[in-house]
Amino acid sequence: MLFNFATVGVFLILAFLFVLAALVTSRLVAPHRPAPEKLKTYECGEPPIGPSWIRFNNRFYIIALVFLLFDVEVVLILPCVVVFRGWAGLWQGWFIFSEILFFVLILIAGLAYVWAKGDLSWVKTTRAVLDTAPAAPAEPIASRLQPAAGAAPGQE
Repeated sequence: MLFNFATVGVFLILAFLFVLAALVTSRLVAPHRPAPEKLKTYECGEPPIGPSWIRFNNRFYIIALVFLLFDVEVVLILPCVVVFRGWAGLWQGWFIFSEILFFVLILIAGLAYVWAKGDLSWVKTTRAVLDTAPAAPAEPIASRLQPAAGAAPGQE
C-alpha cells in the first residue's frame, strides 16, 4: 500500500525537478538585452495611452470572491448530498440535512452582510456626497437672535 504512495511521490519529485531544470536552463540560455522598445507597454498594437500600471477597482475583487465562495459551497455540498441518500435509509438523514442547512445559512448570512454593506452595488454613492445636503436648523434663526425672556439687555 505504501509503495503506491511512494510511486506518486517519486513522480511529484521528478515533475518538480523537471520544472526547476527548465526554469534554470531558460534563465542561463536566454539573452538579457533590455531595450526601450522591449520595455514599452504593449496594447494590442496600438500606442499606449496613459500609465501602464493602473489600480483596478475593488468591486471586481469583491464580486469574484463572492462568486468563488458560492462556487466552493457547491463543491463542498455535493459530497454531502451524495452521502445523504445512503444515510436517509439509516434514519440519519436529519444529521446530514442539518449540516447542509447550517453551512448554507452561514453563507447566506455572509451574503446578507456584503449586501447590507453595499459592496454588491456597482455604482456607489460616497459619504461626502451624502453629507453635503444642508441640515435643517433645530430652531428658527429669529429665536436665536432674540434675547431670552427675563434676561437683562446684553446678557443672554
